[in-house]
Amino acid sequence: MSKAFERYQRRKLISSYFSVVLSIALVLFLLGILGLLVLNTKKMADRSKEQITISVFLKEDAKDMEVEQLQKTLAMSEYTKSATYVSKEEAAAQHSKEIGEDFVDYLGYNPLKNSIDVKLNADFVTAEKVAEIAATLEEKSYVDEVSYDRVLVSMVAKSVEKIGFWILVASAIFTVIAVLLINSSIRLSIYSKRFIIKTMQMVGATKSFIRKPFIWQNIKLGMLGALIALIAIAGVIYYVNTNFQDLGLLEDPMILVILLVGVFLLGMIISLLSTYFATQRFLNLRTDELYY
Repeated sequence: MSKAFERYQRRKLISSYFSVVLSIALVLFLLGILGLLVLNTKKMADRSKEQITISVFLKEDAKDMEVEQLQKTLAMSEYTKSATYVSKEEAAAQHSKEIGEDFVDYLGYNPLKNSIDVKLNADFVTAEKVAEIAATLEEKSYVDEVSYDRVLVSMVAKSVEKIGFWILVASAIFTVIAVLLINSSIRLSIYSKRFIIKTMQMVGATKSFIRKPFIWQNIKLGMLGALIALIAIAGVIYYVNTNFQDLGLLEDPMILVILLVGVFLLGMIISLLSTYFATQRFLNLRTDELYY
């Protein structure tokens, strides 16, 4: 009878530990994925912004020296990511490839102009800054026209701001939920041992002495849950980086290291604090209050 009861208690204890570890792992995994999204939001937004092109069309009588000087000036400007000279022959060939026929032969002449395609650094892709850059370039006597998609520039800038704001809001809300869920799991685990806690207190054990084994035990469970979450997060990162290399998740390994270390420490810290306050609550209860 005694052995059967011990086996029952052991299974109950293992089940309790498993529940805590699983709760911590799932919550930290979701929090880690959200953290990965937050850390890479700016990178993905910058990639979108830097795909926008400003085309500086040159006049037919523009001198080679002027064009070369303009390209060098643009390449050295703080707002420029790249500046590429495109001759009207190259532009015609590209356009013919896109439409599937040689329009130059059809028209009898090439209506396109030599140009310099400028891609801007992400920080300068706002409606006001792009308009200012375009106005400055149009002042040059050998520049015929500066063309860019004004609607796209405004839309991208506004969309990035909205997405960034809502991701931060979602991150804050989910972080609070994560803490509450892990805290609830640990409190339920300690609740089943409330009579043991009170018995130890009644025989003279100090509060710190009673808390210590519970805190250490749950920190170990938090570390185990965090480790499981890290393995799952690493699997997701590997899958995404293999199938969507354009996202460049592994371009900055330090961001990933910070994220993984942060998830691991978070699992430990939440476990420690939750255990401390849960045990403190039961230590402060009167004996008759343990039954409610």
